[in-house]
Amino acid sequence: MTNPKKPSALQVAKSVMAAAIGVQSNKNRVEDFQSTTIWPFVAGGIIFTVGIVTFLIFLVRLADT
Repeated sequence: MTNPKKPSALQVAKSVMAAAIGVQSNKNRVEDFQSTTIWPFVAGGIIFTVGIVTFLIFLVRLADT
């Protein structure tokens, strides 16, 4: 077992994208749970959600014109 560490930005992005589509490899899941903190994943999820909602609002307004 490896020592707990702070997740990299790439690891957080991969985990958020995997969570968004509901797929995650066991290896990545284990790495995520060995992280020292949950906050980068929470922040990544919030940023991703706000981005998706903003994009969908843009698309709806574009289609409405």
